[in-house]
Amino acid sequence: MASGEGFLTDGQREILKIASQNAENLSSSPKSPSSLLSSEHHHVKAPAGGGKAQTAGIAVRHVRRSHSGKLVRVKKDGAGGKGTWGKLLDTEGEAHLDRNDPNYDSGEEPYQLVGSTVMDPLDDFKKAVVSIIEEYFSTGDVDVAASDLKELGSSEYYPYFIKRLVSMAMDRHDKEKEMASVLLSALYADVISPAQIRDGFFMLIESADDLAVDILDAVDILALFLARAVVDDILPPAFLARARKALPEPSKGALVVQTAEKSYLSAPHHAELVERRWGGSTHITVEEVKKKIADLLREYVESGDTFEACRCIRELGVSFFHHEVVKRALVLAMENRSAEPLMLKLLKEAAEEGLISSSQMVKGFSRLAEGLDDLALDIPSAKALFLSLVPKAISEGWLDASFVNPNGDNGEIQVEDEKMRKYKKEAVTIIHEYFLSDDIPELIRSLEDLGAPEYNAIFLKKLITLAMDRKNREKEMASVLLSALHIEIFSTEDIVNGFVMLLESAEDTALDILDASNELALFLARTVIDDVLAPLNLEEIAIRLPPKCSGTETVRMARTLIAARHAGERLLRCWGGGTGWAVEDAKDKIMKLLEEYESGGVVSEACQCIRDLGMPFFNHEVVKKALVMAMEKKNDRMLDLLQEGFSEGLITINQMTKGFTRIKDSLDDLALDIPNAKEKFGFYVQHAQTKGWLLPSFDSCATEV
Repeated sequence: MASGEGFLTDGQREILKIASQNAENLSSSPKSPSSLLSSEHHHVKAPAGGGKAQTAGIAVRHVRRSHSGKLVRVKKDGAGGKGTWGKLLDTEGEAHLDRNDPNYDSGEEPYQLVGSTVMDPLDDFKKAVVSIIEEYFSTGDVDVAASDLKELGSSEYYPYFIKRLVSMAMDRHDKEKEMASVLLSALYADVISPAQIRDGFFMLIESADDLAVDILDAVDILALFLARAVVDDILPPAFLARARKALPEPSKGALVVQTAEKSYLSAPHHAELVERRWGGSTHITVEEVKKKIADLLREYVESGDTFEACRCIRELGVSFFHHEVVKRALVLAMENRSAEPLMLKLLKEAAEEGLISSSQMVKGFSRLAEGLDDLALDIPSAKALFLSLVPKAISEGWLDASFVNPNGDNGEIQVEDEKMRKYKKEAVTIIHEYFLSDDIPELIRSLEDLGAPEYNAIFLKKLITLAMDRKNREKEMASVLLSALHIEIFSTEDIVNGFVMLLESAEDTALDILDASNELALFLARTVIDDVLAPLNLEEIAIRLPPKCSGTETVRMARTLIAARHAGERLLRCWGGGTGWAVEDAKDKIMKLLEEYESGGVVSEACQCIRDLGMPFFNHEVVKKALVMAMEKKNDRMLDLLQEGFSEGLITINQMTKGFTRIKDSLDDLALDIPNAKEKFGFYVQHAQTKGWLLPSFDSCATEV
């Protein structure tokens, strides 16, 4: 053992020498870099008592020195760490491909996936309509908004436009809500189809739960939009019933429909209230439009500025009412001959610009032709002047040549039968008096005095047309009158013919009465509830209407109203109540007063109770129930009541005959409960004929019993 060499044995020194040589060999290889032993790692203890070795360590497999001289812990599989070259079969680095290599494979070329944005047309449409709506809310220009929407194309996405328009307006002031309703009315049919309107509103209702998260009163606002759409006649009332069935219960959407029906559409004068809820109205009244037209025409006569007059007509925003401009311009030309050239120039300019459509021009001339007789009272030469204007307008190209009666000579206008025109004039007077007096017996006497039952259908058409342009009071009075007329002097055929005439002209009526379709449906449904027409009569009316007539939709709407839950009560009160609302209540009251009379009441008191009912057109029900009670109780005291009522004029001969006829028609059913019903009825008929209660026409009916 040598003290200067430390405590290493000869064997250990030999091992150290071999390790040093291996380390040098490894460090010279570019592919197998190694690190020398670190004195900090894997020390080999020397035996005690000796000095330290010159190299105090051995080569360890997991420790290397990088080219930078740093000591690095090597990965277990020999792949190397930071600053090392990696393992021999390392393929993670980029390989160099030589295209000239005979073994070159193009499939080994590196490739890169390039991302590409997929364009969704619906997303583009939604983004575009937002800017259209924002611009519209800023400018209020309906025409520009309609034009921009058309230019977008993608009409299949219009329901999304409706949803976005309303949802954006809901979160703004009343001004924007009103503007949204106005825009929807303007776009209806011309740009957006009725089916798309319905789809858009249904999407809105379905999303009510989501809207309610951001808009606290979303249900109420959306219900008001829905009610406004019904009032503006861009949604049919039947839409609410269909939507309610399609929506889950409970949901915010179902609550929206319920709120629209109960809080807005069932209230008295609901149309006026809904239209003005946001401080405005989509439609100004007919009278307001007429006044504005008269004012602008007078200003035009004074200024002679055709361009300004056309601008004023355009600003009215009532293209459906331009026929009134035509009619008033022609009347003004007749009244003031010096203004004739100006008026004809205005109408020609408006027609050439497309401001007044061909159909509106023809409609204006037709309306004036119908009123020539009345106009002649103020302007004696009205007919001659009108006949001179027609060929001039046709020759200049702004009146369609089809306006001339093809069967007439020299452009003569087809003149209505003199008797019919006189009847129409008298009928209007009678109806106006009825609206003032509410006297049904007097109206019936007036109609009988006219002596023209062949025109009963025309009277019905006039009655409902005049009522539709008035308040709910007159509408209710018209419904009540129809019930009375059907009992007294109108046949079922008269009623059917009258409604066919009304529905055939529904499109013309809608020019003057904006929600005519909805109101006609209510009148038609009400006649069924009042037993004036049977449900099968609606089928007959629909069959008689011409193809593609808008009246067909009105009949369908009436059927929907009748089929709804509690239709009887709702339709009896559709005009807000009045004389006609209490048909079912009246039946109960009649039964009670007859029971009181039968149990010992006084005849005069019973008659007073009948009079207090205030339903003279319904007294046939008194007759019917009195006769049935007489059969059941075997008490002929009821005949005394009928005699007193007839003597006082309380029960008319028509009402008496109607009551007996109703009993005759139901005798087979009565015989099930009252075996001797036919014999008793025969006795009552003989008694009634002796007393003069029945019309002579009842004889043939009575002999069949």
